[in-house]
Amino acid sequence: MSQEIYQRIRGNPKFQALVSKRNTFSVIMIILILIAYYGYILLIAFDKALLATKLSAGGVTSIGIPMGLGVILFTIILTWVYVRRANTEFDAEADVIVKESQQ
Repeated sequence: MSQEIYQRIRGNPKFQALVSKRNTFSVIMIILILIAYYGYILLIAFDKALLATKLSAGGVTSIGIPMGLGVILFTIILTWVYVRRANTEFDAEADVIVKESQQ
């Protein structure tokens, strides 16, 4: 890519809007993941009794196991949401911006 095209892309208001939208979305996703992970860690640190609660009277599995799996699944789902949006909306907008700058 030539320096001229690069400068046109960087100066394009659509590119700046795309970067802003992508960064905002990324920060929201990061905050959600951090809340899930650190929330779980804080529960482990400060409320062991809750996590040690058995799922059933005679069972051995505590509530902490499904909650930990929930954190992992939540992270996988958020990753899927981000990748899906990046591969559809963000990539489509980037392609339009690149095509406009090459004209």
